Amino acid sequence: MDVLDLIKSRRSVREFTSEDVAEEAVREILEAGRWAPSGLNNQPWRFSIVRNPKVKGGLSKLTHYGEVIQCAPVCIAVFLDKAASYDRTKDVLAVGACIQNMLLAAHSRQLGAVWLGEILKNKDAVKRILNAPESCELMAVVALGHPVEKKRSSDRKPIKELLF
Repeated sequence: MDVLDLIKSRRSVREFTSEDVAEEAVREILEAGRWAPSGLNNQPWRFSIVRNPKVKGGLSKLTHYGEVIQCAPVCIAVFLDKAASYDRTKDVLAVGACIQNMLLAAHSRQLGAVWLGEILKNKDAVKRILNAPESCELMAVVALGHPVEKKRSSDRKPIKELLF
């Protein structure tokens, strides 16, 4: 698929089937994230893969979107490693690029994913549950799975409204 078509057809998926996600697919999605651009090539992202239902249950209590976490076969917590950081703004942007690469890689494999940010209000609790290193700060949780089939659509503002 053409890259622009892939970008335009990707949608946030919050409902998943019970089908598991192959370990190879998860590794490929992480590989896509790993190849995101970062300032000085510092690669400040770190990941925690969550498949354990009990752990997902703990995470689900920390967000309004708990049902999404519980029904996703895989969740990937994405962290900024402050020990690898040299400029917070640039590094947060780099983690965003990493997450976008992961979302596009998932979509290219006909998997569904959603970037959950509301859970950040409880980022310290997430860090404890996942036993994340002290230097890591939660940036998002990506819920991942085989999407429930349904029509998903989205609109965008015209370019002329975005230019000044």
